[in-house]
Amino acid sequence: MTARLDVFGLRQTSDWMTPQHRSFRPPAWPPPRDWVVSEDRNGTVLSRWGDPVWDITPWAGRSMILDFGDDAPQTTRKAKPLSADNADLLRMIATWRMWGIKATSTANTLKSAFLGLRRIVALCNDNGILASQLMRFPRVFEQLPGLIPPSEYTKTIVELHRLWDARNYIEFVMVDPEGIKRLALAMPNREIEQTAFIPPRIWTYQVKRLKACLDDYLAHKSAVEDCFTFCVDAYAHNFGSLEKAMSDWSRHRLPFWTPPSIGKGSKSGCIYRGPFNLTAERYGIAQLIERWTGVPVAKQDIRQFSAYLTLVQSTGLAYITNFTLQRVSEAASLRTDCLTWETDEKLGRIPIITGETTKTDPDSDARWPTSPSVKAAVEAMASIARLRMRCAAADPKVSPSAADIQNPLLYNTSFEPWSGNVAKSYAIMPHYGAYQSMAKRFDRLFDDEQLRITEDDLRIARMLTPNLSEASGFAVGRVWPLAWHQLRRTGAVNMFASGLLSDSSMQFQMKHASRLMPLYYGRGHAKLRLNDDVEAIIVAAMYEAMAHKLHAAVGDRFVSPLGPERKEAILVNMVGDKESKQLAAESRKGKTHFRPMRLGGCVHRGTCKYGGVESISRCAGGDGDGPCADALYDREKAPEIEKDLALINEEISSTLAGSPRHKALLAERQGMENYLNVVKA
Repeated sequence: MTARLDVFGLRQTSDWMTPQHRSFRPPAWPPPRDWVVSEDRNGTVLSRWGDPVWDITPWAGRSMILDFGDDAPQTTRKAKPLSADNADLLRMIATWRMWGIKATSTANTLKSAFLGLRRIVALCNDNGILASQLMRFPRVFEQLPGLIPPSEYTKTIVELHRLWDARNYIEFVMVDPEGIKRLALAMPNREIEQTAFIPPRIWTYQVKRLKACLDDYLAHKSAVEDCFTFCVDAYAHNFGSLEKAMSDWSRHRLPFWTPPSIGKGSKSGCIYRGPFNLTAERYGIAQLIERWTGVPVAKQDIRQFSAYLTLVQSTGLAYITNFTLQRVSEAASLRTDCLTWETDEKLGRIPIITGETTKTDPDSDARWPTSPSVKAAVEAMASIARLRMRCAAADPKVSPSAADIQNPLLYNTSFEPWSGNVAKSYAIMPHYGAYQSMAKRFDRLFDDEQLRITEDDLRIARMLTPNLSEASGFAVGRVWPLAWHQLRRTGAVNMFASGLLSDSSMQFQMKHASRLMPLYYGRGHAKLRLNDDVEAIIVAAMYEAMAHKLHAAVGDRFVSPLGPERKEAILVNMVGDKESKQLAAESRKGKTHFRPMRLGGCVHRGTCKYGGVESISRCAGGDGDGPCADALYDREKAPEIEKDLALINEEISSTLAGSPRHKALLAERQGMENYLNVVKA
């Protein structure tokens, strides 16, 4: 059909792509083979419509291609070869998903859809038919359900439905509604392994190590910056300018080595500084580099300096992800000015991580309340980002914009002239890799023995993720398989489950985030555009934690001060034989309630004027009126209450007898003693 061209256009948001660019929309439909489908910000052509590979890196912000596979026999690429006709059908599909009505706005979504549909086109190609003829060949269609990975089944069905809707534009049908229905009926049943909750001991350990690395950098920040500046100046001097140092690899001009003869380099003006470790020692950072990279001082060369800086940036990325509940891709796109502070009339100054609002869709948000300790991560990463920007700005292949130079990305690659990295445009996001891969690369960051799973770790993890499999690495004696996406769920659950997963270090680390984030997301704070996705995670975690606390209450851990009959009456009414998922669903509807308090939990519906947070005298009958019937005491709180009791006794001894404060302290002490008498009986 003849389509109006104004319905086509890239849906991506960009600081440089405009409707005037050649790649913004096709000049005709179907597009001509020489149409420019991708170009860089300077207008250089990267790919044309008829090319066997489209380079969509400028759109993705990182290296990314779409491989149609209709060129000469491939030896290095993984994609299956396709015939010219099938490749053109796939090009029409890709064009529609990239420029058509309701086109995707993100490169990742496009690539995912492309790979899923390419799999079907390749099946047709292997059987000697066109993808547009699939429904005429039942035996080929019967192979399709077994070809689609179970994890991608639903997504593939959705994509096929979109293509059916667009049949008048792409002018062919791959799978009709009857075929889509048959595929849906053949969908395999599979149990999805939920994102793992990291046990408190392991979570606390990795956070402490991340913070130790960041604090160590900040303690040596001035020395590192001075040493970096000295090294860059040394390269600039020997090569004639920093710009030349970025592209000239003349070995004899490298500054950090000792020439075999005195006076070597005098004609060229080069100055040789001796092995890099001498410079590192002079600036007082040699031991720092050894501590975190494991390379002894005597063997250090300047490449270890860059490796250490990358370690600190990676550590900061992990720390921010722990305390903002961002996806790692979101954290990796933050800028040096990302940390802002809002003033709340009750809570004081609130730290907020702010993303690039120019890069976000109007319906999404770019602000994440966080912990004040994130300041250390931002400060350390920003220091390194600004150091590296000097080198990036001197390299025409990197070519950062004026805005980039003013406000660099917090996380980036090493641009130093000695790093040996192949320079890429600053607009291309660096690859951050898996969290577990980062831990293996920088093996001084974590001790595997500390990450090794104990029986208690696994017990707690399975309380919140029951279907963790041994095949995925979750077994006693194995090293916990850290992953970025685990940090989001663990952070959300930690805010609400600290009473269930008692660990003083974890509670200390989480106290700011758990105090600020649920409050801000729960309020829908009027002054901020908060992240809807994170709000959903937090709300889900809140009800999930409540459900698991109810299940914990069923065992011997929780007791009622009024005896076992009262506890049984409470639990039969609320829990019965319900599973955690059912309890979580009922909690969302307000049908069950379990509010954490200092002594354990409270099952009172509605608000309670006594609270049980700051004072527990009323909950435990310290005021002489007997304990509250809605209280359940947690035996595992006993060590904490014993410490509080000792502090109360000290304060009583120094408080004026008969004063209101003295009377309140006596009531509080009596309540604590009542609690201890019950849980130790």
